Amino acid sequence: MWLIQNVNGIMKKYIFLSKEGITLAPKADIEVENLQVIGIIENAINEDDALKKLLQENTWIWESGYNVAEFIVYEII
Repeated sequence: MWLIQNVNGIMKKYIFLSKEGITLAPKADIEVENLQVIGIIENAINEDDALKKLLQENTWIWESGYNVAEFIVYEII
């Protein structure tokens, strides 16, 4: 197996989550508090690069009114 590398090392993978929006329980119209997965980005140099790719590849994020500054991001190892 080979790894894609950049000047600083191995390219990274990130997951973006949001507290915004709502989720309904399957059996009732009850709102459930949880995080929503906004997207997963692979082959990014860092978090900023991953966010840029996420927004370029998913125009619906802006169109849906999400506050990008509030996203929670984790590197996936």
